[in-house]
Amino acid sequence: MPFGYRGKILRVDLSEEKIDVEKPPETWYRMYLGGMGAVAYYLLREMKRKEDPLGPNNLLIMAPGVVSGAPFSGSGRNAVGGKSPLTGGFGEAEVGGFWQAELKQAGFDMVVFKGVAKHPVWLWIKDGEYELRDASKLWGLEVGECQDRMREEVGETQAKTALIGPAGEKLVRLACVINDLNHAAGRCGLGAVMGSKKLKGVAVKGSAPLEIADPKRLLELAKTLNSRIPTESKNMHEYGTGVDMDAYAATGNLPTRNFRDGGWEHASEIDAIAVKKKYGFGMGTCHACAVRCKKEVKLDEPYKVEPRYGGPEYETLAALGSNCGVHDLAAICKANELCQRYGLDTIGTGCTIAFAMECYENGIINRADTGGIDLKFGNAEAMVELVEKIGMREGIGDLLAEGTRRAAEKLGGGAEAYAVHVKGQEVPMHEPRLKKALGLGYALSPTGADHCHNLHDTFMTPSNYARVKPLGFLGEVPVDSLGGEKVRLYRIWMDMRVLANCLSICQFPPWRFTEYVDLVQAVTGWDVTMHELVQVSERTLNLARIFNLREGFTSADDWLPDRFFKPQTAGALSKTAVNSGELKTALEWYYEMIGWDRDGAPLPGTLHSLGIGWAVEHLPKSRMEKLIV
Repeated sequence: MPFGYRGKILRVDLSEEKIDVEKPPETWYRMYLGGMGAVAYYLLREMKRKEDPLGPNNLLIMAPGVVSGAPFSGSGRNAVGGKSPLTGGFGEAEVGGFWQAELKQAGFDMVVFKGVAKHPVWLWIKDGEYELRDASKLWGLEVGECQDRMREEVGETQAKTALIGPAGEKLVRLACVINDLNHAAGRCGLGAVMGSKKLKGVAVKGSAPLEIADPKRLLELAKTLNSRIPTESKNMHEYGTGVDMDAYAATGNLPTRNFRDGGWEHASEIDAIAVKKKYGFGMGTCHACAVRCKKEVKLDEPYKVEPRYGGPEYETLAALGSNCGVHDLAAICKANELCQRYGLDTIGTGCTIAFAMECYENGIINRADTGGIDLKFGNAEAMVELVEKIGMREGIGDLLAEGTRRAAEKLGGGAEAYAVHVKGQEVPMHEPRLKKALGLGYALSPTGADHCHNLHDTFMTPSNYARVKPLGFLGEVPVDSLGGEKVRLYRIWMDMRVLANCLSICQFPPWRFTEYVDLVQAVTGWDVTMHELVQVSERTLNLARIFNLREGFTSADDWLPDRFFKPQTAGALSKTAVNSGELKTALEWYYEMIGWDRDGAPLPGTLHSLGIGWAVEHLPKSRMEKLIV
């Protein structure tokens, strides 16, 4: 019998209103683990090239990992995947909460959707049973009311939900999938994929505990992790993300006014400490997690904000705050709640509003375009109003709902200079002019700019270097380096981050990388090694790379926005910028290290060495012609 996972995947054909159960062999689970690995497998293997991301042949994949739902801190996550309507390439995002554990307890490991329903539907799963139900009366509802109605309809007040709001229904390319009202699979616009399928949500109730191969060993590991929290995760436990925003501002790492400026003096007014002091209601958590890092805020005025929608994380505080020049904390909390209600990615939404503000200040957008809104940097009321307009595709929000790249293309007039994105996805709230390997990671990420499966140069303290010693990295590298050793460090760290996404383990609990092996062994009973797990990570990266190449991406897309090749206007990075020659060389080194050719295409030998020789046939024809010659 399987341990940790159930051995069953629901395959839902919405066009045919048909549901089947797929039962992959154990070797499949061991090859891909679930999460990001499963997303990469299904997208490349089952989709034809150039499919419309908002068409019936795109897949929507909800995939926990083989250890998701087990009783240890960090196991409450799953991946959501599909072809991204934002980038046109590989789309995948992670999300926390309780939905994934409930899915496992209901008897299933993943859900894969295809097709388009004839009318709005939602999927109800309970203890091995499943059915599509009519969602016509739920269509148009915000996620909170939708969850209430679903639970009432099936008589299960504790059912867990994965939903879209109005933004997903209206195909906003910044739309996301919301788990349990306050956990977001934020990046890549996957909420729009869900909306295009007329799928309002998936509600789950399960009562069968997971079978664990070695419960005693897993309990010991969980206790060891929990003992570290008071020292290694103290700030995360007390405040969540965003404690160090004043330090970020001092070093230039706090994006300000669309990544243009530096030295922002208002950081302490909107950081996590200020959030807790002014509006803190409590700290929430995900399944089985003792870190408890999820902010909950409550406001009655000047805006009403419900605590069940959580509170703003660091990315949100910066994207809707400093990057828009806004230091009104109440407005940021309200904007965050609106993003949760409508189902919007706070990073993409904040960056798109910042883009619009800079266009407004440079005369590309005027007051007639905005419907009378004075869209200058720092206007908190305008920022909140734009979140609503984007979520509902109203007025100028209809343009901005397309994301910065498409909005800039439609505006013209030099707007492209203010569109800060990689491969079409808005850049997260960390500065590549300071963190050079992070910039390399932005350029290389298969999903477009991403800060999670990435290396943050300034985070490489002695304790973090100790984490990579067992993986063969025995020295240290200067923070400002982007030489060969830094690229090697990036590759090792990236492998571990992608591995966490395949296992669906959160990065915030202070697990050691070598303990990933212990966790998988204890949960599944497999005799895995670190070598085997690293191969899963590189397998996933190669499949995602081939998917993007097949969709028309090239090595030219592995690049950063022009903005980062110029210094910030003030502050610590006013004389520092990304060096284009240095970045180009680092990219070439990475291609060689991971086994890709000079054009960034995986070599057939690389694929065979990873056990995915089947993927060779998915390489672009131009690449295969070069090999034959």
